[in-house]
Amino acid sequence: MNWVYLTLAAFFEIGWAVGLKYSDGFRRPLASTITFLCLLLSISLLGMAARSLPIGTAYAIWTGLGAAGTFLCGSLLLGDTLSPLKLACISLILLGVIGLKLAPH
Repeated sequence: MNWVYLTLAAFFEIGWAVGLKYSDGFRRPLASTITFLCLLLSISLLGMAARSLPIGTAYAIWTGLGAAGTFLCGSLLLGDTLSPLKLACISLILLGVIGLKLAPH
């Protein structure tokens, strides 16, 4: 169940990171509220996952999935630029996440 918590935490991490853009510097109340809720859920779920996972592994996976997901959402939803080099770098982050998941703890 800890991996489910961690995966959900990463999705909410993506939500609050993308929400920062939609909140327009916290000038949009609804987007700001959703952003804060995603942040709260992300941190809470990370804490639940860290009960039984090593914190270094949990944090690295949380930030890695969050960074990759935010990058992809930024490209797909917000018009951020894509390039082969950026895709290669995000792929390396995801390979690191997979490696951490497969490594014994």
